[in-house]
Amino acid sequence: MTLCLHNADGSRTTQAQRCTGLLLVASDLRALGYRLPGAQSLKSKHVSALVASWKGQGLSDATIKNRMSWVRWVAEKTRKPGLLPRENLEFGLADKSVFKGARAEATTRERLEALPERMQLAVRLQMAFGLRLEESLKFRAAFADRGNAITLKGSWCKGGRERTIMVTHDRQRDLLDEVHRVCGDEAIIPAAASYKTFRKAFEKATLKAGVSNLHKHRHWYACWRYRTLTGLKPPAEGGPTHDQLKLAERGRLDEARLQISRELGHGRIDVTDAYLGGRWPERRTGK
Repeated sequence: MTLCLHNADGSRTTQAQRCTGLLLVASDLRALGYRLPGAQSLKSKHVSALVASWKGQGLSDATIKNRMSWVRWVAEKTRKPGLLPRENLEFGLADKSVFKGARAEATTRERLEALPERMQLAVRLQMAFGLRLEESLKFRAAFADRGNAITLKGSWCKGGRERTIMVTHDRQRDLLDEVHRVCGDEAIIPAAASYKTFRKAFEKATLKAGVSNLHKHRHWYACWRYRTLTGLKPPAEGGPTHDQLKLAERGRLDEARLQISRELGHGRIDVTDAYLGGRWPERRTGK
């Protein structure tokens, strides 16, 4: 896409994701009967049609808002600020500060089996250990597997922050053994492929298999860990919020949240609100 090639905003990964996303938007527009000669031809009616179509497909508000961010980028580059409203709420999309229900979702066996073997392992690592996409593709069991824990190299992780995640379940152990068997000393990415090439192939294969919004696998892991550590469902799954618990119990649950935050590669407890649901029924204003 010409617009992407002449506007190298963000990291290479961000650029690649944006380009892939805008190609998807263009494909959706064609499916809706709109054949636009270029980005300058995009109008508000086209954006409204896209949102209506995505809602009709059952896509989550978070997924739609992510796609809208690509469209907003096009509006900025084509100098058409009035192309779409400033707020996603005008499209009927939920305010991101309010948790609207469980986002955690495991990829089904049927969809997993539609992927090549190494790509299946990457998706399973995301669910089993809460890994980001890049971490799962660069994962090398020969280095990471420490028996009762895995250690992720800083070069695999966002911000270059190395971290350790405990192995607490037999299924995690079985998965690591399978990664050893399939990949040997290699990473999930085969030695003959580059990260960029394999990631592009992975994104294409998962899209075709219907494995979308890979970030949901981190939500899946976070909710599973919360249930394991606390014996309770997180608020996102209908579990109690802080106002329903005694003070001592709130402290115990906050300790669990902080541990989960560290395992996900963060260091703040408030980050877990996005994965587990808020500690309170709604965001406090400080009053």
